[in-house]
Amino acid sequence: MPDTAQFILTRLTEWGIQRVYGYPGDGINGLIVAFHEVGDRLEFIQTRHEEIASFAATAHAKFTGEVGVCMATSGPGAIHLLNGLYDAKLDHQPVVALIGQQKRMSLGANYQQEVDLNTLFKDVASEYLMTIMDPTQARHVIDRAVRIAKSSRSVTAVIVPEDVQEAEHSEPPRAHGAVYSSLGFSTPMLRPRDADLQRAAEILNASEKVAMLIGR
Repeated sequence: MPDTAQFILTRLTEWGIQRVYGYPGDGINGLIVAFHEVGDRLEFIQTRHEEIASFAATAHAKFTGEVGVCMATSGPGAIHLLNGLYDAKLDHQPVVALIGQQKRMSLGANYQQEVDLNTLFKDVASEYLMTIMDPTQARHVIDRAVRIAKSSRSVTAVIVPEDVQEAEHSEPPRAHGAVYSSLGFSTPMLRPRDADLQRAAEILNASEKVAMLIGR
């Protein structure tokens, strides 16, 4: 069985993600190593700084219309992501942030570079913020993070403790309380009612000098 880090990256490729912008660090060692396992299906683009990684993911979303993905380690690396993620949030761009965290057994011990990431990201990733505490969570957490980013054109964040990254992945059991999810999202077609379109056309056709303000 692949480890959870490899499953996460593979799942991203199944959503059509082709590249991840990030900067290495101890808290994401498992994910960094997993790039070697997924091969050419997913490209890791190393930036000079975590902040640049989040801005690059936002620019990727703006120029391609696809979900941008950035990655950083725990502690100071995660904090550096915030500026770029707020750019995505305020410009309504779909971006998923993958963030490392200390091992589960160390949480709450004021361990080196331990930061309360849920509190840190709860505003910028208000649409969806989740910590994968068990390998069987990885499937539905990644699916929801990508789907919600696409559907709400917003920032979502997934926090992955280091030991979870390295743990053997397993699918949720066929048991009460288990959650399954699947791939895929189709953007709905939004349009005004025919009567509103007709009314707008009549106003435009009856006018001689038309100025249009698009957006808000």
